[in-house]
Amino acid sequence: MKPIIEYIDFRQYMRDFYEERKRRSAFTWREFSRIAGFSSSAYMKVVCDGASKLSKIGVERVGAAMGLTGFEMDYFRAMVKFGQADSEEKKKAAYGEMLAVAKQYKIRVLSGDLFEYYDSWRNPVLRELAPLMPGATPGEIAKKIYVETSAQEVRESLDFLTKTGLLKKKEDGTLVQSETSVKGATDATRLALRGMHRQMSELATPALDLPKEERNFSGVTMGVSRESYARIVDVLNECRKKIVAIAGEESNIEQVYRVNLQLFPLTRNLRENENA
Repeated sequence: MKPIIEYIDFRQYMRDFYEERKRRSAFTWREFSRIAGFSSSAYMKVVCDGASKLSKIGVERVGAAMGLTGFEMDYFRAMVKFGQADSEEKKKAAYGEMLAVAKQYKIRVLSGDLFEYYDSWRNPVLRELAPLMPGATPGEIAKKIYVETSAQEVRESLDFLTKTGLLKKKEDGTLVQSETSVKGATDATRLALRGMHRQMSELATPALDLPKEERNFSGVTMGVSRESYARIVDVLNECRKKIVAIAGEESNIEQVYRVNLQLFPLTRNLRENENA
């Protein structure tokens, strides 16, 4: 069974614990529920299936039943908060607690690097910009960014990017990208990505004031069905892949750009009342 620090989903951790015990002995959901102190014989399975939540007392009982102590128990508490949070803000706070526990005990959460990367728009911008300005100081780099940015903010972002290997420092001190692209897939990074999309959407508004030779804005308002929506999403995905391919072929980069592909509803579904 993997170390708890490699999990983000507390229910998956509980399932894996159950399966591990079941392989080694005649362990049942009834037994799991009993040693955790619950009267319902199926309670642990109900929780793992997502049909019930763990209370604060329940978290302590389940953690004890799985033999968790020290930082593992602290991490499990935060993981349950993350899994049961009812808002994006609470989920981000809970995930921050998980990372803090790992950091305190000098344990690296791999998905935590991507979470932090996507948590600020400056990280992807500087990952593109810094390699284009060899020998430049953080202050000089900051002046090239349209949005007001301090030298300290640039320095902190570059420290993070080099520490995590998203940028590599060569022997002559210049920075290069370790990979051409960065991708995130876990629930935590998807959460941070939503924040990134918000930030980038906000940055798009002041860009409207730039000369039209430097920016391109267009849009269409239309009525669609679920079927045509899915077809449009496929077209947008294909368009994004082609844009990434064009950028990947570029060897004479002059600026850092952002492309926002946005398709979102402006009204509720007109058929919702018909199906009610």
